[in-house]
Amino acid sequence: QDHVCSLPKVPFRGAPCSDAAGTQVPYATIMKQVNSSLSGVLWDEVQKAPFYEYKDSVGQFHQVWFDDPHSISLKAAYVKSRGLRGIGMWNGNSLDYSKEAVAEQQTQAMWQALTP
Repeated sequence: QDHVCSLPKVPFRGAPCSDAAGTQVPYATIMKQVNSSLSGVLWDEVQKAPFYEYKDSVGQFHQVWFDDPHSISLKAAYVKSRGLRGIGMWNGNSLDYSKEAVAEQQTQAMWQALTP
């Protein structure tokens, strides 16, 4: 099916389909790879998250899900609207902290998205 990527069911902390079946990709890599992907940025309305699809050098299909400033701001706004006490994120050190202008802008936008 279009935009359906099945993962092997690998038991991991009780979740049948989790990070045990995939790998983490740094945000800088995602931002570079998405531009040359098969699909460009796609949006899942249920998860409120972007993703993209690509084929690797041996033709294997991959799907990469990630958060961006828009998806994080939606999640932060949800937390605020429900009166919850905070929000956490998986891995802030995956952002690009280099001094490149684009990287600085992307990293700043990600951190700003946490405060609705």
